Amino acid sequence: MIHQTTHIIGIIAAVATLSSLAYYALAIYSATAFLKSKRTDKPSGTHLPPVSILKPLKGTDPDMYENFRSHVLQDYPEYEIIFGVSEADDPAIAVVERLKNEFPERTIRIVVCSKTLGSNTKVSNLAQMLPVVRYDILLVNDSDIRVEPEYLTRTIAPLQDPSVGMVTCLYRGVAAATLGSRLESIGISTDFCPGVLAARQLEGIRFGLGSTLAFSRNDLEKTGGFESLVDYLADDYEIGHRIASLGLKIELSEAVVETHLPRYSFRQFLQHQLRWARTIRDARRKGYLGLIFTFGIPWALLTLLAASGAPWALALLGVVIVLRFGIAFLVGRKVLNDPQLLSSFWLIPLRDILALFIWVASFAGHTVSWRGGRFTLKDGRLARNTTSHV
Repeated sequence: MIHQTTHIIGIIAAVATLSSLAYYALAIYSATAFLKSKRTDKPSGTHLPPVSILKPLKGTDPDMYENFRSHVLQDYPEYEIIFGVSEADDPAIAVVERLKNEFPERTIRIVVCSKTLGSNTKVSNLAQMLPVVRYDILLVNDSDIRVEPEYLTRTIAPLQDPSVGMVTCLYRGVAAATLGSRLESIGISTDFCPGVLAARQLEGIRFGLGSTLAFSRNDLEKTGGFESLVDYLADDYEIGHRIASLGLKIELSEAVVETHLPRYSFRQFLQHQLRWARTIRDARRKGYLGLIFTFGIPWALLTLLAASGAPWALALLGVVIVLRFGIAFLVGRKVLNDPQLLSSFWLIPLRDILALFIWVASFAGHTVSWRGGRFTLKDGRLARNTTSHV
């Protein structure tokens, strides 16, 4: 009986390993296709429209001032930056005031968003920031994002095509000196971003990434506006999905931005990954279920164990490792230009094994920890939860 059970487990694990190899091949092909599609010339900013950058804030982030400063130093003809806070004594205001003092020639404004329109404070703030916006083209990104001088030019240029409704960006994580932060960073570069590129190749992108959401105010209004998103956790995914539902394309910008990660402890890393997993589970149910066939290293190790170390299983593990690390290098270095990637290569097997356990745990509940509170997540919507269950 035990032998039969081990045999069945071995067959399942081997099939899942082969499925993972197919996914790895798709990810490599998708990354190569993205690199080939990138322009070699710099888009001209001469005829690009003015842009309103919206940055909702809550508290301070690592290297926040330098992140903000990178947005002021854009090589772009005309734009404004609007910051939104929920409370008049938010410590982020002092950082914005310092920015205004250094760059008095730039249009930089702070909006105090005193109303709570829903569970998602970020989107609640965006809805209250919108009335002071001057321009039709909006760009929303998070407070921890740092960009290059050509970011606006490369991101807004695709919106000149009337068939394009949104432009979003890949990003790399700049890790702090903790294991949790490094695991988060290596996951972004070698797992999350390859998944985005694979989705782009298979069906086109039908979602947005919080690193950058660029779209027109008119298209936003057609989707119901920010007010219709105030209870969604994955607001970036949802607004992208709604714009795609208008029959418009979502383009992946050539610009790659940085997110400066907190000093996650190992526990905080697991909490963040579980929240992320449950968010994706609710947002893209079919695609999320399919992730079970992408955990190549754990499945190959289970195959090797079930096969009692047979040479064929060992060879299969070797192929998995070669392709897995090939994806990591191709996307992490060639697409994202992640300078921390090579020093964290050894963490990839650990991160992949943890990712499988997090995937399983994501089905064990609907509670997420977010911004100091606990919420119940149902169909992508948040409701504050006063219980302590995970």
